[in-house]
This record gives sequence, structure tokens and C-alpha cells, in this order.
Amino acid sequence: MENSTNIFTTGDEETANQQERLLPIANVGRIMKQILPHNAKISKEAKETMQECASEFISFVTGEASEKCKKERRKTVNGDDVCWAMGTLGFDDYAPPLKRYLDRYREVEGDRSGASQRNEDEGGPSSSSAKFNPISKPF
Repeated sequence: MENSTNIFTTGDEETANQQERLLPIANVGRIMKQILPHNAKISKEAKETMQECASEFISFVTGEASEKCKKERRKTVNGDDVCWAMGTLGFDDYAPPLKRYLDRYREVEGDRSGASQRNEDEGGPSSSSAKFNPISKPF
């Protein structure tokens, strides 16, 4: 009798499952290059290591935020939950700047959606001049 919930996976399936939980390596490499001198090179091994670490970190923080939401009987994890999780998990040095960044993001997004709505109400094109740049530091 064939079991439809096979606990054994082939190497290809395992690799595919692992790739689904990892950040895209091209994005990781791009972020790494931003902080390095323009002529610096990054090995494939370094990118893969950072990809694994960053993905694990995101899962760790998100899991803690998700647990908080479950206890509060909420289904949606928001930025405040992530900031709370960072502090709870001992990343106290990062939680306040992240919260300021989140507040600034919300402010800019609110300004943009408000300007967009005003322009649409007046029959004009929506404004995209107040774009949020995730690279710039609002704090």
C-alpha cells in the first residue's frame, strides 16, 4: 500500500524545499555589495553563507512575532510585532532604530497615499515624489 505522506525526500526535493525558505541569493549579493568598496569581490560561498544566516534570522524573529500574534488571537504579523520580537529576543540595540525606521516608513507611505488620493480626486496624476528609499537611514 502506497503512503501519500512519504517522510523521505529525494535530494532534489530537499534542495527545492530549502531554496523556498531562503532569500534569493542575487538579492543577498546585491545587499552585500552595497556596503563594500566597488572593486570588492564576494565569493559564492560567502553569499550562500550570508543567505543562510539572513534567512534563519528572519525566520527566528518572525516566529517570535507570530507567537505573540497567536497569543493575542491575531492572524496578521505587523511591523510593531517584529520590533517587539527583536527586543524580546535580546536584540535591544536594534529594536529602537527599527521602530524609528518603521514610523518613518509609515509617515512617508501615508504622505504618498494622501498625495496620490488628493491628485486623483482633483483629476490629476498621482504623485510618486515621496518615494520611500529603504537604503537611506531615517534616524
